[in-house]
Amino acid sequence: MKETQREILSIIQDSKKVSRQEISNKVSFDSSPATLKRLIQGLLDEDWIITEGKGKATVYLSSPKLEINFPIDLEPYFQKEQDDRIIKKQFDFEVFEKLAKIQIFNQAEVSTLEEIHESFKKSVADLSPTEYQKEMERLAIDLSWKSSQIEGNTYSLLETEILLKEKKTASGKTKDEATMLLNHKEAIDFLVLQKDYSEQVSVRVIEDLHSILVKELGIGKNIRRRRVGITGTNYQPLDNEFQIREALEETCQLINSSKSGYEKAFLGLLLISYIQPFADGNKRTARILSNAILLANDFCPISFRTVDPLDYKKAMLVFYEQTNLSPMKKIFIEQAEFAVKTYF
Repeated sequence: MKETQREILSIIQDSKKVSRQEISNKVSFDSSPATLKRLIQGLLDEDWIITEGKGKATVYLSSPKLEINFPIDLEPYFQKEQDDRIIKKQFDFEVFEKLAKIQIFNQAEVSTLEEIHESFKKSVADLSPTEYQKEMERLAIDLSWKSSQIEGNTYSLLETEILLKEKKTASGKTKDEATMLLNHKEAIDFLVLQKDYSEQVSVRVIEDLHSILVKELGIGKNIRRRRVGITGTNYQPLDNEFQIREALEETCQLINSSKSGYEKAFLGLLLISYIQPFADGNKRTARILSNAILLANDFCPISFRTVDPLDYKKAMLVFYEQTNLSPMKKIFIEQAEFAVKTYF
């Protein structure tokens, strides 16, 4: 996409509805009417924008693709404090319809993910069962550590390995930190043994995985009935138990209707975090569900080992506030590639 087109898209996003003349008045580059028309037509052809009205009354609006997939520069976005950011404060009930209408991964991303998956299949074909189990064990330790670290757990990777292999707790750490890590490992082991468990995702599957992850942590296992807040954002998740369950059911339907293993896993990662169905443990559940889907579809699990926790949280905040998946998608693809190269 040309920089001139990016600027036009930014104007349309900021203005909500804008005419061609208004775009011409706002762009920073010199452009003839014919050139501007050609640039706008290119954006229409690629479904970045849509029109309303006819003839001279035509105005341009953001398409679902633009709202959900347009690249966001995180640095300037988070230079504004949470009270100063213009966001969608409430749960977007149209998010499922929008995601169903667009191509989650563009063609270049699809090609990259297909190459990653082919590399995984070739590598696994050359491994003995013992070698495969050893690599899966290593990935499980890394995933347990990183997923817990993102939630504030202070165990180091080495301390995590000792805990999970030898059941030795680290000095100076809380019991809950050890329990969180052990629960992660239990969930992963369960999914490795029952690979087809998440072949069809259901609310029951999501609840079961959450129950394993929060065992003995004093966290309610049922869908929450009260409002929950998220640090760092003014986005407010649903607070109605019946709406939450409905959102989960729509999530399952969207995941199950997708034909791509990576797309299924990405949608699970994104939407469980967005819905926040439980009092706590939502992002942990999202990461484990995502990996459950990958395993069920014979794709390489993702450990998220090299993700910076702050970058991960920022990417999720962008989806909470804008329903824009671009930053999280970048993390997902990078980690999918890292997993195949590192473990298999």
